[in-house]
Amino acid sequence: MSYTVFVYRYTNRDLDPACRPRAGADARGEARGEDFRRDAPTLLCYGAISVYAFWLYAYGPELALLRTELHFSYTLLGVYSALWSAGAVLTGACFARLARRLPRAALLWYSAAGAVAGAALFAAARTVALTMLGAGMLGFAGTILLTSAQAILSDGHGPRRDRALTEANVGAAGCAVLAPLLLGLLQGTPAGWRPVLALPALVLAGLYLRYRREPLPAGSAGRAARGRLPLSCWLLATMTAIGIAVEFCPIYFGAELLTATGLRAAQAATAMSIFYLGILAGRVGGVRLTRRAGRAVPLLWASLAAAGAGFVLFWLAVSPGPAIAGLFLCGLGIANLYPLSLALTLDAGPGHGDTANARIQLLGGVLVIVAPYLLGSLADQLGLRAAFTVEPVLIGACGLLLLAGLRLKA
Repeated sequence: MSYTVFVYRYTNRDLDPACRPRAGADARGEARGEDFRRDAPTLLCYGAISVYAFWLYAYGPELALLRTELHFSYTLLGVYSALWSAGAVLTGACFARLARRLPRAALLWYSAAGAVAGAALFAAARTVALTMLGAGMLGFAGTILLTSAQAILSDGHGPRRDRALTEANVGAAGCAVLAPLLLGLLQGTPAGWRPVLALPALVLAGLYLRYRREPLPAGSAGRAARGRLPLSCWLLATMTAIGIAVEFCPIYFGAELLTATGLRAAQAATAMSIFYLGILAGRVGGVRLTRRAGRAVPLLWASLAAAGAGFVLFWLAVSPGPAIAGLFLCGLGIANLYPLSLALTLDAGPGHGDTANARIQLLGGVLVIVAPYLLGSLADQLGLRAAFTVEPVLIGACGLLLLAGLRLKA
């Protein structure tokens, strides 16, 4: 049954003159953000995106712990890392077709079940082959879960999808801080680190029991626009994907660069938490700033400027203090690149939401493999500081794509 989440409070009041608001009331309500409602589908998607983020940000530390147990090489560690991104690429290749064939609810819950199965296999297995299979399943089904939740938020909130996606990613940023912390705490207990993977599964079980009968937006499959994605949508989708790579380059190599400022390896790994705290602070601020409609573009430009300035400070610093401050500012800027550029991309392709969402995952998966690999290869040849030139190039590319996409959209 088709279901549409209402976005504007006064949509049907013009049918009854007695119910008409005063002149200008709608505009003032929209400006204050009163048209935005956190209904049941919205809360469900916030929870689903946070679950995905927990698994994602726990994955890197888990691989380090797994490597100490199974004693595999750094090359194989890179294969494990690529498996998650390969799942995102596969999602990008098939999500639009799946969305045309399955209702939103079925796609959400089937992918949740698949992700739980992958996480269980990864946690229970004690061999390289089986843990790699579990990682691949988790990367694919987890990204389907993420993309489905993003699609539901976009369908339900329409022009205010920027606020919905920004709010959803606050929980994701919180999980980026929480997941490694819980892994470290449990690793020192007899239970070990593996039970951490069960926490998202328990959250999903609770969400299913609470929301399994809630009707979800039907999506645009039945009324999808024909033809190809508009060029502006392609440009903004590419910018969104590059923004993902901008975030993951410091995640993979930031601790290594911090050691060049005089920190020991353990201190540098701990100091990387300031990057995630910057992301969390940026997203909390983004929620406040997107309460009013029409702020996505200015906030994106400000985010790119902050990310660039913070990275340059981090990149060129020769002592720990400025490097850590730059890392925080960089995280603050990176925080809202993904949710806001995703919202702009979906807005630029009306009727093509599922296809645009899928293309972002496809491009993002490829770039998350390519960009860190390129950075690592350049580091081997030129040194890490010189290799990090990749990061400002990526940030600059985001700015150029944003400018070109907005001009074509206009």
